[in-house]
Amino acid sequence: MADSPDDPDDGNDPFSGLFGGAGPFGNLPMFSEMAKALAGQGPLNWEAARQFAAMATGGGAEPNVDPTARIALGDLARIMEMHVRVVTGSDATFPEVTPVTRGAWAQRTLDAYRPLFTEMATSLGRRPAGDDDSALAAADPMMAMMSNLSQMMAPAMMGMAVGSMVGRMAMRTFGQYDLPIPRDATDLLVVPSNIDEFAAEWSLPVDEMRLWVLAQELSAHVLFSIDSLRQQFAGLVRRHVGAFQPDPSAVGVHLNALQDDDGGDPMQALQQLLGDPAVLLGAVQSPEQLAMAPQLDAAVAAVVGYVDFMVDSVAVRVIGGDALRMAEAIRRRRVEVSPEDVFVERLLGLQLTQAQVQRGKSFIGGAIDRLGGADAEQRLTGLMARADALPTPAELEAPGLWLARLDLD
Repeated sequence: MADSPDDPDDGNDPFSGLFGGAGPFGNLPMFSEMAKALAGQGPLNWEAARQFAAMATGGGAEPNVDPTARIALGDLARIMEMHVRVVTGSDATFPEVTPVTRGAWAQRTLDAYRPLFTEMATSLGRRPAGDDDSALAAADPMMAMMSNLSQMMAPAMMGMAVGSMVGRMAMRTFGQYDLPIPRDATDLLVVPSNIDEFAAEWSLPVDEMRLWVLAQELSAHVLFSIDSLRQQFAGLVRRHVGAFQPDPSAVGVHLNALQDDDGGDPMQALQQLLGDPAVLLGAVQSPEQLAMAPQLDAAVAAVVGYVDFMVDSVAVRVIGGDALRMAEAIRRRRVEVSPEDVFVERLLGLQLTQAQVQRGKSFIGGAIDRLGGADAEQRLTGLMARADALPTPAELEAPGLWLARLDLD
């Protein structure tokens, strides 16, 4: 009887035994999950992404958002909307603030970022120009096998990596704009459990902490409701994720390096290697990405700087003396993260380091100083609505150049 298409052990499959049994990776638990995910292929395995996002947020049912927290956030949002409108001078329509669980935030975020992740998976799945499997197989059969394995695993690994990292984000995030990416959404998501836990950890009044988060979400909404800026910023991110230069031999190269390393436990080193999504996906920064990185960095710094400045202005008006202490604690938390917590940021090309945040703060502060007057914040929001408003790298370091380009110096 002919072998079933689903039977990997037909005697001719170069990957036979890799996912279990006596194969070289049979004792690695991650491959049992990988084998299941490989059943559904495409640029990105979305079922794997959803499953791993759920696992990262606990894997079980979460209690619904406390109705008292939902009501309180709704009341506070209406108060904060008035202050954000006054400070920014925006006439944008504010969407409803929707409190959600961590799991719901993760699933909604996967949906919101799906076009970006799909484009990224497509760029990572491209075969490099001049790639010759037969030549590689003749020169180094092990390297050829690992190269093919990397390509075969890519959709599932991308799904698992993206799902896991979005799930990790859900365990920390306060709202949908902690990561400054525009969304096509009719509401603003906030995660009360994370907000309240942070307030308790830092001995902050819960309502004041909620007000601060609402100020951030509404200020970011003001900025991203500007069509020209939204399109310019989103276009930079799309260019980045569409410009990966995949390296299918990355796994093999790292395995050869492990063979040459006499120190440490080789099995532990192998598990650590295969647990690095960047290696398994063969994600290599391309010359195009390197060339555009300064512009994307400048854009991210300006967006974060604007939101932080407006949040501080609003929070001081509404919260008072505790606002700056609260802001310092929250922003320290934003940059003090593990590499695993910022994998999604890395894939999307976002740099949210302390130095990057400071560059944005200095740029916005310098622009406000030059604009002067009691209406400087409103005028700044108006400038952000101009065509090509995001600063160049040179303008980020010299806000006067940015104002001059907009004929407002």
